[in-house]
Amino acid sequence: MDGTPARDYLAEYDAAAHDEKYELVREWMRSEPLPFFAQLRSQRPVLVTPVTTLVTLFEDVRDVLQMPRIFTVDLYKPKMGVTDTEVGYLMAHDDDALHTREKSIMKGMLNRDDLPRVRALVATSAKEILDAADGRIELVNEYCRTVPAILVQEYFGLDGVDKADLITWSYWNQYDAFYNQPFDFLPPDKVAEIAAGRETTAKELGAYMTHLMARKLVAVKAQQAKNFLLVFWYWAKGLVGRLLGRKPEPANDDIVSRMLATSFAKGVDFGLVRVGTNAGGLLIGAIETTSQAVSQVVEFFIDHPDLMEKAQRAARSDDVTEFDALVWEALRFVPIAPYLFRRTSQDYTIAKGAERETTIPARTNVLVVTQSAMFDSYAFDNPEAFDPNRNWYHHFNFGFGSHECLGKYVGKEMIPEMVRQVLLHDVSADGPIDFKGGPLPEAWEVHWS
Repeated sequence: MDGTPARDYLAEYDAAAHDEKYELVREWMRSEPLPFFAQLRSQRPVLVTPVTTLVTLFEDVRDVLQMPRIFTVDLYKPKMGVTDTEVGYLMAHDDDALHTREKSIMKGMLNRDDLPRVRALVATSAKEILDAADGRIELVNEYCRTVPAILVQEYFGLDGVDKADLITWSYWNQYDAFYNQPFDFLPPDKVAEIAAGRETTAKELGAYMTHLMARKLVAVKAQQAKNFLLVFWYWAKGLVGRLLGRKPEPANDDIVSRMLATSFAKGVDFGLVRVGTNAGGLLIGAIETTSQAVSQVVEFFIDHPDLMEKAQRAARSDDVTEFDALVWEALRFVPIAPYLFRRTSQDYTIAKGAERETTIPARTNVLVVTQSAMFDSYAFDNPEAFDPNRNWYHHFNFGFGSHECLGKYVGKEMIPEMVRQVLLHDVSADGPIDFKGGPLPEAWEVHWS
């Protein structure tokens, strides 16, 4: 876990040809991130490459992420339905009315009081899958993608569709939005394949959402009418006292139904189309990110037997506090991505007055290297050591600022519980996770006795 540079990356970078510099950076971020980032923080914390600019220190990362109108998510827009005539999803908006309004609404719908219910649902579905596996499972598809798909159906309310469709829709939207960008340097045929996958699934998801909204709305209105008639009957019978002691019968309490059962004033601008768009956002954000986090944490513990023993001991406790902390510390070492990306809307000078002061021109793609920031001694004592007793607020696993993950608190329950259920077994693997040459885990055989 030592982040000490094993080689002089910057010397190699400076000596490389102009067209090869960024390819070296990409490879080091993939294969040797911690020592590479350690050298950047120490010697060149703002690295200007021919393709992007990397920001690696905790202070600068936090500075960038709290200025969304300067460091924008403009690269999200074509991937998330923002056009001249369509407003798309809230994540593709920077500090505007739609983003503020809809994120506030959705935070209320994802009531944190639901978290015990969420954890219990995850634990039950995870245990059932592992129990049925009889000691061997292809973890990525049969477990890491399937459990969050069950949550999407039962808690978010995107039901009446095969889990495989939900998984496919999440996959292609995640792939295109976050791994099909100009600085990913994919060959043209791969760029087209990923974009086509998203476009196809967008049509399928849109058609499904239309039917889902209609079906759920009928059910919600029927339940509301039933409750109204119940109130009227009690009133007509003069049984007001008994009525006051009885709660109306609830509709199905999933997130889609909650949105449809809520009456929003016209000025709030949250009609059926916006309900459907935000329901789709819940799906897209839930499955693939969770799958990657869970599979990588399980592999991390398998690769570190001393930590595996500690984690398995904590997993058997009724109090999950210690176990969850181990999971989040593991994700500091193996996050789902080493960086977030932004695009500047204007010139901005990072660390003005400091030795590292760097002016980033407008329309520059910036890699905000959150994994590096989580190893900065400014915010983390002895950062190369594995220490689960760290300050949660210094983590960037769910982002930071106005674009912090909407489902953060759901993820804080789902991810560690899924890992915990696996580690309740004496699990081992036949080999490393198979990424099949891409950015996402695609297959991984694990087994236990």
